[in-house]
Amino acid sequence: MPRAARLDAPGSVHHVIIRGIERRNIFRDDRDREELLERLGRLLAATKTACYAWALLPNHAHFLFRPGPVPLATLMRRLLTGYAVWFNRRHKRHGYLFQNRYKSIICQEDHYLRELVRYIHLNPLRASLVPNLAALQRYPYCGHSAVLAKRPRPWQDVGYVLGTFGQTLGKGKRAYLAYMADGAEQGRREELIGGGLIRSLGGWAEVKRHRGHGWAHFKSDERILGDSDFVEETLARGKDRYTPQLNLRRQGYDLGRIAARVAKLYQMEVVLIFTKGRQPQRVRARSLLCFWAVRELGIPLTDIARRLDMSPPAIGYAVQRGEAIARARGLRLRG
Repeated sequence: MPRAARLDAPGSVHHVIIRGIERRNIFRDDRDREELLERLGRLLAATKTACYAWALLPNHAHFLFRPGPVPLATLMRRLLTGYAVWFNRRHKRHGYLFQNRYKSIICQEDHYLRELVRYIHLNPLRASLVPNLAALQRYPYCGHSAVLAKRPRPWQDVGYVLGTFGQTLGKGKRAYLAYMADGAEQGRREELIGGGLIRSLGGWAEVKRHRGHGWAHFKSDERILGDSDFVEETLARGKDRYTPQLNLRRQGYDLGRIAARVAKLYQMEVVLIFTKGRQPQRVRARSLLCFWAVRELGIPLTDIARRLDMSPPAIGYAVQRGEAIARARGLRLRG
């Protein structure tokens, strides 16, 4: 399925995740880590981007940014391209260093900022890079040590973070430490890293409560962490478009749901659509499936070809047949 375009919402908080290609390490030693952080510090100042939290792991890294007038994409392109070139030269390697493009999730600040700071800063503990919270305070490659002034990083906006915990620096640090301790046993939280949770409805509890009522995907977007109003406002601010394809995906349409619709129209089992056979009824059903999947949902021909065990050119012909069937019978996906 095609990826949604990246959102550009200046002034919003972004949880950014970068990963090594094929899960390979993007840092081999401390010199690599310091190189990336030095580059990051320079670019944050140049782009007027605030950094509230960060953590470097062997094969990935997390950041919590608030971009200023310069788009986040500019910062990330300069950071990752420059570091990758330096890394390849230093380690005498070639090829891509990072897995695809970085992940960026826009976050509703009043609901999630403190929670994301904690989640990001606990990453080294969850990964067993440090044995406990006391050791995490001294770990140099995580923003937790900077918040507590153990390993200062001038480019990290510590004051803003502590200000969300208390009115004075001392109260803020004490409340922050207590908050970190309360979450020390937390495991991986899919809703904070884009693991498929319908975040705009408030998490799994809300999804389960409303499942089956027909609106579980209402105004949700995997690029945004926040409630429904925040999702809508962010999309408007980012000049995003509710294209027909995006609308369908937000309503829960995928290849399986299209197949169920086709199977109902042709009064056959769904499994028959996905198994080989040249019976006219099955060919027509498969053609309509291909047409709706490609034209309505934007699924690539190659993805459908793999699923149906057909060649991409054959899928192309099936799309044409399906279009003719839909027009002749006046069929619509959302019938």
